[in-house]
Amino acid sequence: MAKPTDEMITLPNFPMPMVQSIDDDMVESEVVLDQFVENMEKGLIIYFYPRDNTPGCTTQATDFTAKLSEFDALGYEVIGVSRDSIESHKKFIEKHHLQIALISDTDEKLCQHFDVIKEKNMYGKKTLGLVRSAFVFDKNGTLTHAQRNLRAKDYADRLLDTLS
Repeated sequence: MAKPTDEMITLPNFPMPMVQSIDDDMVESEVVLDQFVENMEKGLIIYFYPRDNTPGCTTQATDFTAKLSEFDALGYEVIGVSRDSIESHKKFIEKHHLQIALISDTDEKLCQHFDVIKEKNMYGKKTLGLVRSAFVFDKNGTLTHAQRNLRAKDYADRLLDTLS
């Protein structure tokens, strides 16, 4: 579950490419997260995941989609972020009928802002990779909860329990 945090991460003020399915149409836009929260007057859950269409990432995205109305009732928007392209995100959304917005961070600018690129040990080889993480911002844009290196399975339920 996301834990209360004393990290001082702010929502970034640079534009990021985003895609989402609205009424069965794929809508591409640019989003500036600090303005997004201000305009929506809602909190924001932004979660980072390694790659589209992998088992854990698919579980997490479909779980967030299934619980979207519950997060909305608590006053939160949910946005996923990976280093995949907009085209990859579109296919991911279509294949799994996702209702959450996805940000494409191919240049890792957002990942660096949230410090989610870390050294990993994959089969004895050290590589840099995205660490599955989630950050919760209130409607004022203040970071209230954070979790790094989280488990995808049932994460949406655990986060709902924390925020309820």
